[in-house]
Amino acid sequence: MTRQQNGARRSVLAKAPVTARRTGYLTGFFKKTFAIAAMELTKLRHDPTELFTRAIQPTLWLLLFGQVFSHARAIPTGSLRYIDFLAPGILAQSVLFIAIFNGISIIWERDQGIVYKFLASPTPRSALVLGKAVSAGVRGLSQTVIIYLLGLLLGISFNWHPLALMGVMTFVFLGAALFSTFSLIVACWVKTRERFMGVGQVLTMPLFFASNAIYPVAMMPHWLQRISHLNPLTYQVDGLRSLMLTGSIAGSLGLWLDLAVLLAALTGLVMISAWLYPNIAR
Repeated sequence: MTRQQNGARRSVLAKAPVTARRTGYLTGFFKKTFAIAAMELTKLRHDPTELFTRAIQPTLWLLLFGQVFSHARAIPTGSLRYIDFLAPGILAQSVLFIAIFNGISIIWERDQGIVYKFLASPTPRSALVLGKAVSAGVRGLSQTVIIYLLGLLLGISFNWHPLALMGVMTFVFLGAALFSTFSLIVACWVKTRERFMGVGQVLTMPLFFASNAIYPVAMMPHWLQRISHLNPLTYQVDGLRSLMLTGSIAGSLGLWLDLAVLLAALTGLVMISAWLYPNIAR
């Protein structure tokens, strides 16, 4: 064996342990993330009535608000019926309203002493945060079933292509994970249940009404349009509207842009939340 071959062999052997450590770290990280997610989802199994109570809000919005404004024809949606236009927005709204209050769980865990155990464990903080985001994403998928069932009753023209359905689930999952992580940041900041409920109520309405959930962005005043384009909910609704409904939707921002914005926002919020996570214990 030549000197060059010996050098190359030593280089490969030196890199092998590093690669193995990285692979082991990633495997352990994902295992811990899914363990946290599974723990959170266990709560839903113990209280399945939550799935039924979640159906009330979207039902009221579609059956009352949607039907009234469909007959009034007060909001221009082109050739698209208003009830069809509204359905993706109500799906995103339902996911938002559920996910934005998930942060209260971390306050409860702090009061029960669970957070201190998590911080003392070798589990990375980002895995703790991401696990909760994954569980919120899975919980949000139940809203998809509710909206599709209501849509069938109301005669909404859904796109039933398998890829479109997978895309809808992806956007619902990302939106729920994103706003759940945002709520964790709020919880780490306010630290008490009373303050969190108040701040949560204040945040949901601006996020909802400064989006394209119930009316097109073109109807908004210019200052609100600018805010809307900074609102992640706008991109979630736009993606859902493009995937859920048959035919092209005028004014679509672009499916890949919607996906990129949600992924970038989720990544940034996970990093911020992981950094702030220890603050809840102080």
